[in-house]
Parts: sequence; C-alpha cells; structure tokens
Amino acid sequence: MSKKLKDKTSTSRFVTILMLVICFISLYPVWYTVIVSLNDSTDTLRGGIYFLMRKFTLESYKTVFQDHAIIKAFGITIARTLIGTVTSVLFTAMVAYAMSKKHIFGHKVYMIVGTITMFFGGGLIPTFILYKNIGLYDNFLVYIIPYMFNFYNMIIFMSFFREMPVALEESAKLDGANDLIIFFKIILPLSMPVVATIALFNGVWHWNDYFTGVMFVNESDLQPIQTFLYRIVASASASKAVVSLPAGVSAQQVSSQSVRLATMVVTTLPIVCVYPFLQKYFVKGMLIGSVKG
Repeated sequence: MSKKLKDKTSTSRFVTILMLVICFISLYPVWYTVIVSLNDSTDTLRGGIYFLMRKFTLESYKTVFQDHAIIKAFGITIARTLIGTVTSVLFTAMVAYAMSKKHIFGHKVYMIVGTITMFFGGGLIPTFILYKNIGLYDNFLVYIIPYMFNFYNMIIFMSFFREMPVALEESAKLDGANDLIIFFKIILPLSMPVVATIALFNGVWHWNDYFTGVMFVNESDLQPIQTFLYRIVASASASKAVVSLPAGVSAQQVSSQSVRLATMVVTTLPIVCVYPFLQKYFVKGMLIGSVKG
C-alpha cells in the first residue's frame, strides 16, 4: 500500500471517528431526556441511569396528556403553526412575485429598504409599545400578523420566480388572464419546491418559537406549548409550576422533573418526525438562487 493511500485511509478514519463523537455529543442529551422520562421517577432518584431505563413507566406521559393547560397550549401551537405558515407563505410569495418584475416602480428603493431591515430592527421596547397600541398584546393574532412577511424568504421566492420562463406569463396574458390568475393558477402550482421550502422554514419556526408568547402574551389560555414549557423549566419553583397531578397518580409515580422531561419529548417529537420528510426541500431551498457554474 502506497504512503499516499495510507494517509488517505488514516484521514478517513479520523474524520469518521470525529463525526461519530460529534453525533454522540449531539444526540445523547435527547436520548437521556427520553429514557429518564420513561423511567420510574422514584427509581430515577437513585441515579445511575445513563443509557437505558431500569423501570419502564408511562405515568409521566399520562400526567402530561391529562393536564388541560398543556392540551390548550398544544392547540394554540398547532393553530398558530398552520395559520402562520399558510399566511406567511402566501403573502410573501405574492410580494416576491411583484418584486420579481424589475419594471415595478421603486423596485430598487424597496430592495434597499428591505435589505436594511434584515440587519437593523426597531428594538424590543418599541416593538412591545407598537404591538400594545395596535391591539396585538394578549391577542392570538400576535403570532400571525407580524410574521406574515419575511424579506429573506421573499428573496428566495423572487429568485425562483425569475428563473421561470417569461413565455408562460405572456401566453396566459394573450388568453386574457390577469396577474392574479397567472399567479394562483400558473406560477404558484409550478413553484411547489420553493413553497415547501418556505413552509418548512415557517412551520419549524412557529412550532419552536417561545419568545413571542413570553413577551407579548400574558393570558395563559393563549400561550403556546413552547412558552408553557419555557416557564416550567425557567421557574425557580418548577414543581409548583406544573399543574396538580391527576387523580390516581401519586407523587411516587411521577415527579416534577419527569413531567418536565416528558413535556419536552412530546413537544419536540412532532417536528422531529416531520423534518426528515421535508429535509430535501430544505436543502434545495438553500440552493435556490445560488451562483451556477
């Protein structure tokens, strides 16, 4: 075996070992959370649980799903994710379609102003005052309206639209179609890859967002699951933050820690299950509009 081949083999082994270590470091906290949430809480207090559970139980998950506050929080999260994703994709796509036409009056000015907003914001306090003055504080629409448009997503849409043949629109206009008909019946159906990409961006963000609920929502019935979980974990008296245990479940069966970990698993599982199926669109969306050789 030549020296060059030996060096290449050694490098490959080193990279493989390094990546395995990185994967283990990344995945172990998730695995630990799962096994502790599935283990008997009294047995967990003994310690020594690192890779496998000793006493399997679903009591923590039963407690989570019997907690009406958590069920309401899940409902808010699902509603904001669905509505927020659909409205954001539709509104951003419509703006991007208009901006993809360079003959639009003020096109350069809009692009400059939009680019500035990507790097500079008004700040948290002015944003809070604005939301409160226009009636978005303690309102479900605070999850929807402020996030209906994203300039970065608009650039992705715009780049995709510009790559589409101009002849499609010209032939449609000859048949009497206006811009709305062209957009909804021709452009949008042909743009499913980028639509799926932006929908993934928005869906993951809406599902994982807790900050909006912390800052702009005080009503407990309007808090999403991530905000609910954040307040449980961040509270100094976490055991009091969890709703009282349902009938038939003793304190020996579950603890505040096991309930918190079970809530984390239940919160994370849906988006983890969806993400692998949409990952190919995620990668493709990152490449849309990139420099081509």
